[in-house]
Amino acid sequence: MFSKACEYGIKAILYIATQSIDGKRVKISDVANNSGCPEAFTAKILGKLTKSSIVNSYKGPYGGFEIEMRKMKTTKISEIVYAIDGDSLYNGCALGLNECDANDPCPMHEKFYGIRKELKTMLDTTTIYELATKLKSGKSTLIR
Repeated sequence: MFSKACEYGIKAILYIATQSIDGKRVKISDVANNSGCPEAFTAKILGKLTKSSIVNSYKGPYGGFEIEMRKMKTTKISEIVYAIDGDSLYNGCALGLNECDANDPCPMHEKFYGIRKELKTMLDTTTIYELATKLKSGKSTLIR
């Protein structure tokens, strides 16, 4: 459903958030190891998310990545998706056709429209903090 970059981005942000709740900054290697993402790809994705002001990046011996608590509680997962993939998840064709809309639909258009609308609602109403606290409590996991 999500692009690989978006999957990695969400997992990386959630790991950073779990550490930020405890007041810790994390290095890229730590993020990669604990979210199951390749390190070079993680660095590239975190660069995008830093530019989008979703995560903060600090240089130096005490540097690393962190997310402010206020930002964690207000940033929706949809913002991560948009920063990495734009709005293609909400507008693209289910079958990957170049053009697909209500006037010239693919065979799955009508059914996929409802699913996409529900997905958008879920992503627009779920915060980083909500998912990070599930991870910290052990109710969910990032790596299997």
